[in-house]
Amino acid sequence: MRLPFEIFVSLRYLRSKKRYRTVSLNTFISIAGVVIGVATSIITLSVMTGFQGYFKEKILSAIAHVVVMEFSGSGVQEQKELQKKVGKVPHVVATTPFIINQAMLTTRDRVQGVVVRGIDPATEGTVTDLEKNMQEGSLKDLLDSSKQLPGIVIGEDLARKFGVLIGDTVTMVNPLGEESPLGMIPKMKKFRLVGTFDAGMYDYNTGFAYISLPSAQAFFEMPGRVSGIQVKVDEVYRAGEIAEAIQSEVGFPFYTRNWIDMNKNFFSALKLEKIGMSLILVVIIIVASFNIIGTLTMIVMEKSREIAILKSMGASGASVMKIFMFAGLVIGAVGTGIGSAIGYGIVAVITRTGVISLPKDVYQVSRLPLSITPIDVLFIALTALGISFLATLYPSWQAAKQDPVEVLRYE
Repeated sequence: MRLPFEIFVSLRYLRSKKRYRTVSLNTFISIAGVVIGVATSIITLSVMTGFQGYFKEKILSAIAHVVVMEFSGSGVQEQKELQKKVGKVPHVVATTPFIINQAMLTTRDRVQGVVVRGIDPATEGTVTDLEKNMQEGSLKDLLDSSKQLPGIVIGEDLARKFGVLIGDTVTMVNPLGEESPLGMIPKMKKFRLVGTFDAGMYDYNTGFAYISLPSAQAFFEMPGRVSGIQVKVDEVYRAGEIAEAIQSEVGFPFYTRNWIDMNKNFFSALKLEKIGMSLILVVIIIVASFNIIGTLTMIVMEKSREIAILKSMGASGASVMKIFMFAGLVIGAVGTGIGSAIGYGIVAVITRTGVISLPKDVYQVSRLPLSITPIDVLFIALTALGISFLATLYPSWQAAKQDPVEVLRYE
């Protein structure tokens, strides 16, 4: 099968006149520009996608998909009845009561503000992955009544910061205090460290503490009441719709919030960063495409005599345009293919080896999370090919409009 003459001529124009017909230097530079642009784009987008996916996974492992709370903030009295109502809603997998409040933890000469969550150790594992994230101890130890002090579970980073081990004592302080003859004084209670967890995020590991539901009710003076109900659903990305269904079922004075709403600002920031980074990467590919324009322009100048001869032999302006457009597309396609392979290879190596470490207290993670999706690769590849095609239009048009009479007059 014979190639169309436009393709045959364009491939010859991309070769040098040297004996071994290697790819010319200009063509090589043009391809290298596209390779660098595409590879850089894939690596950068994989970092953005990796961070987004990592944080989603860790957030979903630490908090419930949906929470049901009471408007006044005084707490829920009939938690069992509320759980039954919520459990009837389609797509609800499990529920568990909880209490949430803020307090300070102190030990020796160190203080840390934390979000304290009172939980039911028996059912917490059905809704969140806290039990799976435990590094030492168990949630069941929170209910160990054989010890004089109630138990508490904190993050391993907070335990390291405090310099405490399992069995050590930490003091919880409620800044709102309690009434006394001397006025309002902070309420303090000692807890025994029974376990540590690793949620995969530094903020969670230093900002959350867990105690049993009875301990939380006693410390925050909520006898017989809970802050709300945590809910696990079977389709996390439909949590908003399911939360609306739960709201319809329970009605006033309750309200629902899903995990997306609770982290809306965080995920909006990540999405905006990814969009901004995508635009920057497109600009990088556009800059790389200028090499294609330069290469094709030089070829048009060097091959003006051949172009004139082709047109004298009957080649149309459209055929001449196709010659140079195909040459530019070959550069773009080769560069895109090699760049995609290099970018994907680098992502795979870094993901497998974890060679890039990060300061956990700054970036929340200890290793650089990379994740590339077929949609991201397809977006980058199509963008690179589209820009490469656009880069061929002007040089091709310049070649097509050449007048063979003027070019060959002095030959």
